[in-house]
Amino acid sequence: MDLGSEKTSSFMSDFLEKCGGCAVLDGGFATELERHGADLNDPLWSAKCLVSSPHLVRRVHLDYLDAGANIIITASYQATIQGFEAKGFSKEEAKALLRKSVEIAIEAREIYYDKCTKGSWEFVDTGKPSRHPVLVAASVGSYGAYLADGSEYSGNYGDAVTLETLKDFHRERVQILANSGADLIAFETTPNKLEAKAYAELLEEEAIDIPAWFTFASKDGINVVSGDSIFECSSIANACKQVVAVGINCTPPRFIQGLISSIRKVTSKPIVIYPNSGETYDGQSKQWIVSVLLYEYTVLPSSGRVDEEFAEIVIEKWREAGASLFGGCCRTTPNTIRAISKALSNKSSAVNYA
Repeated sequence: MDLGSEKTSSFMSDFLEKCGGCAVLDGGFATELERHGADLNDPLWSAKCLVSSPHLVRRVHLDYLDAGANIIITASYQATIQGFEAKGFSKEEAKALLRKSVEIAIEAREIYYDKCTKGSWEFVDTGKPSRHPVLVAASVGSYGAYLADGSEYSGNYGDAVTLETLKDFHRERVQILANSGADLIAFETTPNKLEAKAYAELLEEEAIDIPAWFTFASKDGINVVSGDSIFECSSIANACKQVVAVGINCTPPRFIQGLISSIRKVTSKPIVIYPNSGETYDGQSKQWIVSVLLYEYTVLPSSGRVDEEFAEIVIEKWREAGASLFGGCCRTTPNTIRAISKALSNKSSAVNYA
């Protein structure tokens, strides 16, 4: 028996059990960095702050831990060796910055734990500080994210980009992040079947021994952004033994429920969901376009309390559909995550009371 494989297979189910059945992810990272004053108009995007403002990266991680996040995702989505080299960094400096993304997240977790131990955080009825379990997920963005040309939102890389091209591009970054101290690797906003296959083969070929999740992006609620079937993409993830969860991120909330149902048809692995705010990102103009249909409703609550509506109504629907990990992507905030955490806590309390 492969004990490593057995351990990986139970990794997420064991963690979810510690969290009470469902776990909370963090939310939009670049949104918060910009709110704190960071200028992200750069091909490195949020990874720029690993160089210029690591204190802001740590602060955003802490904001989400304070909001109730069980999983914080590193600022390495657009951090690649090739991208850093293009900005004038040496290969060794680039590798160090990748490791730094994980080190900052781990440091934030330790600060959070320390505050809990000292009793300066939230308290439960016993009067002792409450400390929720926390994982650090090392983010891996797509090849299109590195290109910074909008192709991460279309999945159209052209005929010249092959399976081997993608494996070679990601290989060293994945190796570094797998050995950085992170608890798992989050392959995010995967735009096509080819890149999902590249990830799966890479994990196998390099004998990566920490768990991973694959999340895909969709703009129609049926397929991933390239037009590839969500069934086929999810099946690739399901067949990969290192993958402990499959799901959707950076997708309008109104599509999520149907996508959960589609994914559930091909996998029994936990489903992870972290949609964007519902606005549409134009990769060419690099602007967010507001949609009338932000959520699953034609009209938002007149009070404007989107986070409350999002958490109290929509999250419950997604949970019933089969998801068990919930968070936010672009344009969501610590308030969104706090509302999700509260809604899940209230649901758990109601079940226990009953």
